[in-house]
Amino acid sequence: MQAKGEFALVTQSIETARRTSGQPVKRGTMAHEHHIHMLLTEAAAQRRDAGALRQAIPGFEELALRDDNKLYRAIAQRAWGVAHRLAGEHAEAKRRLDQALELFSELGTRWQIGRTLFEMGESAMAGSDPAAARQHYQRALAEFEALQAMPDVERTREALRGLD
Repeated sequence: MQAKGEFALVTQSIETARRTSGQPVKRGTMAHEHHIHMLLTEAAAQRRDAGALRQAIPGFEELALRDDNKLYRAIAQRAWGVAHRLAGEHAEAKRRLDQALELFSELGTRWQIGRTLFEMGESAMAGSDPAAARQHYQRALAEFEALQAMPDVERTREALRGLD
C-alpha cells in the first residue's frame, strides 16, 4: 500500500533523515532515536497503516520501556490499540487503549487524552458498539474543545454526526 498525504511525507522525510549522517552534531540539532521512532509510529497510526504500525511499534516500545518514558509508553500503547483494531482484535485494542488512557491521564496530557478517547470511539465503532463510541467521542470532544484544538474538534464532531 502506497502511503499518501502529509503523513506519507512525514514518513519519507524521517526515513531519509535516518539514513543521513548527522555529523557534525551541535547541541539540539539532531533528533534522538526515540523521537524518530515516535514520529514513525504516530505517522503510521494516523495513516491507519497496519503493516507500518507492526513494523514501527516494537522498536519504539522497546526504547520507551528502556528509558522508562511514560509519555512514549502511552503513545506506544495507543498505537498498539490502533493496530489491534485494524486487525479486528477488539478486546486487545480495548486493553491497549485503556492502558494508554491511564498513562496519559497520569501525565495530564489533555490532547493525548483526547486523541486516545477518539481512538477508543473508533474501536467501539469497529466492535459494533455505537453507544460506547458516542461516549468516547463526546469525552474526546470535551478535551479538544478545552484546548481549542480545532482540527481535532472538527474531526470528532464529524465522527459524532456519523453516529446520527
